[in-house]
Amino acid sequence: MYKKLTGQRINLRKAALADAKSIYQNAKDKDICMAVPLPMPYTLKTAQEYIKASQKKWETKKEAQFGIEYGKTGEIIGMIGLRSLNFELKKAEVGYWLGKDYWGKGIAKEALGLILKFAFFNLKLNRVYAEVKSKNLSSSKLLERSNFKLEGRLRKDEKFKGKWDDLLIFGMLKHEFSSE
Repeated sequence: MYKKLTGQRINLRKAALADAKSIYQNAKDKDICMAVPLPMPYTLKTAQEYIKASQKKWETKKEAQFGIEYGKTGEIIGMIGLRSLNFELKKAEVGYWLGKDYWGKGIAKEALGLILKFAFFNLKLNRVYAEVKSKNLSSSKLLERSNFKLEGRLRKDEKFKGKWDDLLIFGMLKHEFSSE
């Protein structure tokens, strides 16, 4: 199921244990841990455990997690993946995070485009959806700019870091995807 996905400024590839330090360096920021469900504090050991777990999920085809490799350095600067892979119903949930130094540069949009192309054309999925905390405005805007449709709001659905938050559900169907 795995292969390297090549973009203009980034590549998506399977993370290896050698990537744990760069994943840790980019994920440990409090703002990232508040926006996505990463443990806080995020440690080097957390990154190592995550890589091992994601490799096992690749093998069982339950998830397809990719490191976002910055083309200039080869460093993993974030993660993007498909989880809850359901080949019978041809759907999966996309989730992602990006190191703060790389925000606002179009890298997350490029990574999202690469993984959607993989989901729709390699895995033959029909639907990809995302669940986003209502306070994560940057992620909501990214999904909207990428042609996802807001499908609903689950009010006070999650308690995250001690506070209740609404969860927004965005979805995209294969015929709505444009690789341009």
